[in-house]
Amino acid sequence: MLPLQTFKHALLPALGLLAASLLLSGCFNADDTATPQAQSTRIKLAMLQPPRSGLTPLSDDAFKLSRWSTAETLLVLDKAGDLQPALATGWQPLDATSWRFSLRPGVSFHDSTPLTAEAVVNALRVAAAAAPKPRILDGVTLNVRADGDSAVIVSSAQPDPLLPQRLTSPQLAILSPNAYGANGVVNPINAGTGAFVLRSLNGTSSAVLDRFDGYWGEKAQASGIDVSFVPDGSARAAALRTGSADIVEAIPVSQAPLLKAEWVHEVPMPRTNTLYLNSRHGVTQDPAIRAAIREAVNRQQLVDNVYEKRADIAAGLLGPALPWAAGLRQPVANPQSAVKPQGQTITLATFSDRAELPEVAVYLAQQLTAAGFTVNQVVREYSQIESDALAGKFDAFILSRATVLDSGDPVAYMYSDFACAGSFNIAQLCQPAIDQALQRAAAIPAGAERRQAIMQAENLILRSDAAIPLLHERVIQGESAAVSGAIRDPRERTLIGTQTRVSPAAPAQ
Repeated sequence: MLPLQTFKHALLPALGLLAASLLLSGCFNADDTATPQAQSTRIKLAMLQPPRSGLTPLSDDAFKLSRWSTAETLLVLDKAGDLQPALATGWQPLDATSWRFSLRPGVSFHDSTPLTAEAVVNALRVAAAAAPKPRILDGVTLNVRADGDSAVIVSSAQPDPLLPQRLTSPQLAILSPNAYGANGVVNPINAGTGAFVLRSLNGTSSAVLDRFDGYWGEKAQASGIDVSFVPDGSARAAALRTGSADIVEAIPVSQAPLLKAEWVHEVPMPRTNTLYLNSRHGVTQDPAIRAAIREAVNRQQLVDNVYEKRADIAAGLLGPALPWAAGLRQPVANPQSAVKPQGQTITLATFSDRAELPEVAVYLAQQLTAAGFTVNQVVREYSQIESDALAGKFDAFILSRATVLDSGDPVAYMYSDFACAGSFNIAQLCQPAIDQALQRAAAIPAGAERRQAIMQAENLILRSDAAIPLLHERVIQGESAAVSGAIRDPRERTLIGTQTRVSPAAPAQ
């Protein structure tokens, strides 16, 4: 009999090829098959998650618009996390709460509407008034007004040293005034300013983009992008093997050994696989029970068996992608003592879109059962489980979570997940000391002092045992031999840029 791991690797290619043929047939643009030249100029992209909100930039769908280079923001972050110009060419503080942004001249939206100060004001006002707000605006009151025809002034109710960084969030992309309809509906089709124009969205299965020849920057080398949304990880990997996709998001670690080494690119991520424990309802509202769960977790087993050593054991919420964190981290003083479990039932939930998470759930269930708990598992697609998780309907929830969200700074993530008013507070955590620590960190300008304050807040969050960090992930990006210029971005904001292309001279798959 084959060992389990060998059997799994032997079975997955066949399953993946079958799934790929079912999921990908008909998803890519029919024009790809017209001529060899058409195949060589358009990029076929297989993505992990389908749109959750019709590609509105006010949701997490904004990151798709950013990764396709179709919707743009006033500013962007470089690899070091420093501000760089985009639709704004200059920025300067006017006082403690206000900044002035000079707009790039000669920019047109994809519908030929010119980029104006009023267009920027409209886009940012819609985002600021949205319900729910884009997560980058958690705890922030934003006001925007035009300053002549070519500049805007953006103000916050309270001093905000990271206000310019907030404006790099893909959720604050600037779209044409024609994109904003009644009742908060935002339609990004033919409405961005980027190198590619979004032509169509086919529900949750596919999207089509074409090169925008009126782009203000360097003209894109690819003539377009044909996107397929493929939640099944085996099918995404199979798409790369069969040539059905040129670039593939998030190859599962179990699939990486089945691909040619030159197709596999590991990107260290500011992303932590975390076990969130419900601190307000159910059995896990007892701190001693949460401590018992903390003590039962075996991280090494998860890294070795689920991630096949392609991950890092978590000592805290912030991992190796933020190298300054480890040196500033202090042990949790006087941690809560654990009670001995007496068969208490825990409902452990996660989602299937990331292939590793259900397997993590299996191992955690075994570990918790061995410690004396009774465990019920719930696994669904993310779109079908998010609302229940946010409503606190589970005792424990496993989440792969980005730790430097839209501003490139961990405070936004910590506030969203662990502040009393946080919009993504799966742990239902509300402790005044944590709120105070996060508010203190948020008020400090970027630099060493802010980093120390961030780590003090992390210490308090870890002390609560409402979030048990398991491991820090590395994303595996698949690129065929025909691809050059794909962007490998730890923040998952960019993927296809103006230099990304598929070479017609590349050998067949």
